[in-house]
Amino acid sequence: MRPVPWHRAAALALAVALVAPPVQAQQRAKPPAKEATKEQPKEPASPADVPAPYDRDLMRMAEVIGSLAFLRGLCATPDAAEWPARMKALIEAEGITPARRDRLAGAYNRGYRSYALTYRVCTAAAHEAAARFLTEGERLSHALAGRFGG
Repeated sequence: MRPVPWHRAAALALAVALVAPPVQAQQRAKPPAKEATKEQPKEPASPADVPAPYDRDLMRMAEVIGSLAFLRGLCATPDAAEWPARMKALIEAEGITPARRDRLAGAYNRGYRSYALTYRVCTAAAHEAAARFLTEGERLSHALAGRFGG
């Protein structure tokens, strides 16, 4: 299996963007339920569905991007419009299965909504939170690139 090019994902996390609506996870129709017959053998999980060792950090990165998307937009910073595009690029690079794309979008939405519930206007605390998220995002991106980059 080919290693994931983490330098691309790491670079995504280093920039900042403004207000963005939460990423919408696509609704998927569930397959019809199978009739209950004798026990049917379960299919093993495909290798793509097995969590990667960097998934925890990657999901946290998506949450940080969501938080920054809201906070930078609320405070009308010049780089605010970049975060949604970066999240989209991250999902395209790392969302190799529908379930993984949904997890990434969910993490982004969690970050976005957590601050949307708290902040209605830009305050000094909002600027401080955004600055801390920028620092955390940079740390995560360097850690991911350093440990898992190719």
